[in-house]
Amino acid sequence: MRDLSLHILDMVQNSITAQATKIKINIAIDSQRDYLLLNISDNGAGMDSDILIKAQDPFFTSRKTRKVGLGIPLLKEAARKCNGNFNIISEKNGGTKIYAAFSINNIDRLPIGEIGETLIAAISSNPQISFILDLNSEKGFFRLDTDEVAKTLGDVSITEFDILIWLKEYIDEGIKNIFGGVLNEVDS
Repeated sequence: MRDLSLHILDMVQNSITAQATKIKINIAIDSQRDYLLLNISDNGAGMDSDILIKAQDPFFTSRKTRKVGLGIPLLKEAARKCNGNFNIISEKNGGTKIYAAFSINNIDRLPIGEIGETLIAAISSNPQISFILDLNSEKGFFRLDTDEVAKTLGDVSITEFDILIWLKEYIDEGIKNIFGGVLNEVDS
């Protein structure tokens, strides 16, 4: 995968498949320690300890349409390649939490990518799911909570074209304000 937003989309799809009703994505920059931190958590079906171990193996998938499952192993390898780390915690019927850390200044660290587009794709195709996006850095904090947006919209659907355009612009502006630099990268 060419950027972190694609990894996020893959993990979100895993959460949706696990019947999550709430998915939280946190991207944080710790410049003092030179880390970009990515946390994704859900309240889906979760995995027992046996499946949790297998999920980190690229030659395992619970899908019936193919024989490999590369999402989690690729994210784990992306973190490892740039002096980062990876952890996944899951409990059957208790959801899943994924933690990945990447050295910001490592040449192998993937760019953040198009987080706005990624979230809009997830929201527009799954409006019944609550999505929370948190962005943190020394420059501040940004949150998008689709439940709050839906409450503000009232009877207007969050999937209306104009609303989705506004959400993407709002997310993109949040990324610029919190991470600085260009839209899909952090300012170290």
